[in-house]
Amino acid sequence: MRTFDLTPLYRSAIGFDRLAQMLNDAHRSDQPSYPPYNIELVSEDQYRIVMALAGFDRSEIDITTERDSLVVVGRKQKDSQEKTYLHRGIAFRDFEQRFQLANHVKVNGASFSNGVLTIELQREVPEALKPRKIAIDGVVNHTALEQQAAA
Repeated sequence: MRTFDLTPLYRSAIGFDRLAQMLNDAHRSDQPSYPPYNIELVSEDQYRIVMALAGFDRSEIDITTERDSLVVVGRKQKDSQEKTYLHRGIAFRDFEQRFQLANHVKVNGASFSNGVLTIELQREVPEALKPRKIAIDGVVNHTALEQQAAA
């Protein structure tokens, strides 16, 4: 009883199909676990994704953004010579990791050092969407604004 049928939501809620798809994706059990990564909250509007990519080179990693998704792809180049392993504990396999970005979250940049990929993200809410004070009868309540500024 761990599966949910969201078909009624698709039928009756127009414009919420993306939300329903996100709920479906969140319940899938086959989410990729490679490569390991962390998602950090740096400040109120800044985030950081840190991925452990041991054995990969900069040239083997592609980062792309499209609308509200971030895709990190690693394609390991094949060695020209065959190796015989006594123990193989480092996974040099290809990967594709997708992240859904919230509205107004933009990628600021990425860096790769010592096998660790760091992607910096920033939420940039446009001025038109930020909360604003509405004057009642053309008079701004200065007391409320001063209390809000002090908090």
